Amino acid sequence: MSIDGTWAFTAESPRGEQSFAATFTSDGERLAGTMTGAQGIWEIDEGSVHGNEVGWLVRRAVMGMNLRFTGVVDGDQWTGKVKVGVLGSFPASAVRTTLEQPPPARSEPSLISAEGRADPYPIYARIRQDGPVRPVQGPLGGQVWMVTGYEEARALLNDPRISKHPRHAPQWLRDLGIVTADEGPTGTNMLNSDPPDHTRLRRLVSKGFTPRRIEALRPRVQRITDDLLDRMAPLGRVDLIDAFAYPLPITVISELIGVPEEDRDDFRSWTAAMLLMPLEEELRARRSQGIEAINGYLAALIERKRRDLRPGVPRDEQPDLASALVAAADDEDGLNERELVGMLNLLLVAGHETTVNLIGNGMAALLRHPGQLALLRDQPQLLPSAIEEMLRHDGPVEQGTGRTAVENIEIGEVTIPAGSQVTVALAAADRDPRRFPDPDRFDIQREDNAHVAFGHGLHFCLGAPLARMEAQIAFRGLLDRFPDLALDCPPEQLRQRPGTTPLFRGLAELPVKFTPAAR
Repeated sequence: MSIDGTWAFTAESPRGEQSFAATFTSDGERLAGTMTGAQGIWEIDEGSVHGNEVGWLVRRAVMGMNLRFTGVVDGDQWTGKVKVGVLGSFPASAVRTTLEQPPPARSEPSLISAEGRADPYPIYARIRQDGPVRPVQGPLGGQVWMVTGYEEARALLNDPRISKHPRHAPQWLRDLGIVTADEGPTGTNMLNSDPPDHTRLRRLVSKGFTPRRIEALRPRVQRITDDLLDRMAPLGRVDLIDAFAYPLPITVISELIGVPEEDRDDFRSWTAAMLLMPLEEELRARRSQGIEAINGYLAALIERKRRDLRPGVPRDEQPDLASALVAAADDEDGLNERELVGMLNLLLVAGHETTVNLIGNGMAALLRHPGQLALLRDQPQLLPSAIEEMLRHDGPVEQGTGRTAVENIEIGEVTIPAGSQVTVALAAADRDPRRFPDPDRFDIQREDNAHVAFGHGLHFCLGAPLARMEAQIAFRGLLDRFPDLALDCPPEQLRQRPGTTPLFRGLAELPVKFTPAAR
């Protein structure tokens, strides 16, 4: 009895009747295919056919739980049951239909595999071959529209029909605890808001990131860099992430915001927990603990800043950005308590994570391309161009944060339905061959390099000038102090941080060696 074809399923569950569509192909006793539900599209696993008895598994389909289907085929009818994780088994049935439209291809889980984390670019290229905008199964089980084309990415990043506010997010993101009705992964801040709230929130913090203020930080960034290099110099070999790429930006952003030095050590573990993929209950618990810890700390910091506020001093003259935001809280456009915590959360996480990855990924690219490294040493004036190529070639942010279409959006040859989750793969857009010739080549002399590594449009990264300035000082210092700097492991052993969301792209370690300075 053949099960090949497309089927419409209904199944009972604790949340009421659930509907699925499935397309199957069988080869002897092996069964393959895909299932589509309200929370996404999934490949079936462990599919088997024994006479008229069929069974298969769908992993992490509903609220992160597995679904195991077992039943019998009788003509165009299937009857059986589905086991939903730890919730138990429920009746299910299906009829074969005449639908011919194939479901979207499964791709996103490959991006979170070890192979995909190490090098996602071939996977993005395969997705792009089917179209620069297309639906795929997301890593959390829900369907997302993946944007891999450069022009399409720029268009959608600046499209008012795309919302960042979590109230528009699909239900499956709420079921997983990623967002609530009014808060995103980092709380309430400009990253997950739309105008007019976004305009108000961004205006309040933008004064701390003006070109004049960023340039005023240059001497301090240089001193921090020099101190870190002095500590490295006698050692001869270090993990560059631990010894340099992490402490530089966390020190800079902490001083800018006003986080005391003795409080900074916990941020690394808290941030790592926040960025975990919540695929299992244990990971969700660790992620929640990290979020609670950092938000609890920030609430206490805000209270400390409020207590120590200088009376009568304008907010622009306060000693740090946190104090300035607290001082502005009573103004008409000021932040409420939740917004204060959310904004400081965003500034701390994004303010160091992006630069850590820029330094780590950028130095790894140079060390993997000795010809380009030699060229940069010979022509140091190429450093600004080299940093732009580092950002394009293997930037610090792989995918933009979640967006939702609030209207049907026609783009290219497809229509993104209203209510759909949209993921702009910045890393893929920056390897689009329609925009960048020979996009996989690392070329520090590349011209017309208008990448989207820092985003585009309304949510363009506020801290981009600071990240660029830190990177210029960091790379100049490393290249000047260590003329024989080299990888201390085979390049294929470099690994991305395990278990983290594809939002950021950063190395777990970067072992390097150099001739040690005399003690």
